[in-house]
Amino acid sequence: MKQTLWIKLTGTVLMTTLATSGATGKSGTTAKTSWGKTPDGEEVDLYTLTNKNGVEVAISTYGGAVVSLKVPDRNGKLADAVLGYDSLDGYVNDKSYFGAIIGRYGNRIGHARFTLDGKTYTLAKNNGENSLHGGIKGFNKAVWTAKETPSPDGQALELTYLSKDGEEGFPGNLHVRVIYTLTDSNELKIGYSATTDKKTVVNLTNHSYFNLAGAGSGDILGHILMIEADKFTPVDSGLIPTGELRDVAGTPFDFRKPTAIGARINADDEQIKLGGGYDHNFVLRRNPGDPISLAARVMEPKTGRVLEVWTDQPGVQFYTGNFLDGSAKGKGGLAYTKRSAFCLETQHFPDSPNQPKFPSVVLSPGERYHTTTIYKFSTEK
Repeated sequence: MKQTLWIKLTGTVLMTTLATSGATGKSGTTAKTSWGKTPDGEEVDLYTLTNKNGVEVAISTYGGAVVSLKVPDRNGKLADAVLGYDSLDGYVNDKSYFGAIIGRYGNRIGHARFTLDGKTYTLAKNNGENSLHGGIKGFNKAVWTAKETPSPDGQALELTYLSKDGEEGFPGNLHVRVIYTLTDSNELKIGYSATTDKKTVVNLTNHSYFNLAGAGSGDILGHILMIEADKFTPVDSGLIPTGELRDVAGTPFDFRKPTAIGARINADDEQIKLGGGYDHNFVLRRNPGDPISLAARVMEPKTGRVLEVWTDQPGVQFYTGNFLDGSAKGKGGLAYTKRSAFCLETQHFPDSPNQPKFPSVVLSPGERYHTTTIYKFSTEK
C-alpha cells in the first residue's frame, strides 16, 4: 500500500510517497525538492532516497550526481561518506567530477581520437593531449530527466538523457538510462543502459569520492583495501595504458590481501610516480558465468564502516584523490585536500577504443549496453 506524507526539509514543504509492505516490513521514502537553476536556466531537482534503516542518498538531476550518502558506523551513527558540495553552484563549477555519472566515455582516450570502421573521430583535449571523462561537457554537466520508478529492492530513481549525434565528438544519438536503487540491505545499486542509432563507443561509470570516516574528516591512508585483481594496466606519462597487463605480484599494486591504502602509496615505483599515487585500472578476476562479482572491499578501522563494490565490468579504476589540492571547498566549507578520498570506478579499460586487445567498448545499432554496479555498506566490530 502507499501512504502520502508531507515532509519539511530545509524550509521547503514537499510531498513524497511512502511505500510499505506488511508482508516484508520493507519501507522507505523518496523526497523531491527544487535545487535551483543552471546558468542556462534549466531547473535542477534533488531527490533524497531513504531506506528502512535510515540510510540516505541524495541525487541531483545535474550530472546525476550522488550529492550525499549517509551510512552508519559500528555504533549506528550516520555520517556522509562521499565528498561533494552543499549547493548546485558547487557542481556547476566543479572540475573533480564529485559523485557524477561519467560518459560517454569514462576515463581517458589517448590523443583525444579513435577510429571506427575506418572513420576517425576527434574529441576535445581536456586532459593534456587526451580526452577525459567524456570531454569538456560530459554527462556530469548534463541535466538529466528524473522519475521515481517502482522497484522490488527498495527506493529507485530513474534518470534519462539523450546524448545527441556529434556531442563532444562522439557518433550516434545515444539514449542513456541510469537507475539508482537504495535497498534495505544498505546497497546503492546503479544500473546503466544505453542504445544508439550509429556505431559508437560507450563506457559509463560513477565518480563518487569516498571517505568512510566521513567526508572532510582527513585522509584515507588508513583505510584497508582489497581488490580482486591479479593484474593492472600500467600507463605512460599521460596516464594512458601502454597495452600491457602487468602482474600485481611484487608491486605496490598488490591488494589481493587487505592492505592499508597508504602502506605503499609513496613507494619508489615508476607507476606510482606517474600517477602521483594510485590512478590505475585494475583487471578484475571474474568467474565465468557469474553475472556480478566482488571487485573490491574497503574497511575504515576507526568507524568500522565497510564498503564492498560488486560489478559485472572487467575493470575498476582505483584513484586516491591525488589531484585534490584544497582549492575545492566542499560541504560545510571544508577544503578537500590530496588523498582525502578514494574512488573505485567500475569500467571497461581506459583507451579501449585504441587498444584492440582490450575488451570492446563498441555499441552498434540494435544492441543494448547494460551494466550493473553495487556499492554495499556494512560494518565490522
